[in-house]
Amino acid sequence: MAISLTDSAADRVRSYLEKRNDSVGLRLGVTQTGCSGYSYVINYAEEIEATDVVFEDKGVKVVVQTDALELIDGTEVDFVKNGLNEAFSFRNPNISGECGCGESFNV
Repeated sequence: MAISLTDSAADRVRSYLEKRNDSVGLRLGVTQTGCSGYSYVINYAEEIEATDVVFEDKGVKVVVQTDALELIDGTEVDFVKNGLNEAFSFRNPNISGECGCGESFNV
């Protein structure tokens, strides 16, 4: 089981974590929403709970709740800049489909 970060994503997360004193890493999860079933949730991890699994990649801790891990195991998180737009993107080997707008997925 693993969650990985591209160099771009790791650099972005590290730059934000350096500005925050209360965060231990990046929290990645999913929520049921959208037209395809699930959507990614990305936030700062302020603590590590007993139900969390922690991965470390490129010096960044990635914290995932156990129940979300089966949906996103093997995902690579990237940070992409395209003109004025910038966002995290996800390469999830478990998805079987995505909605047309790319905001949600199903497995």
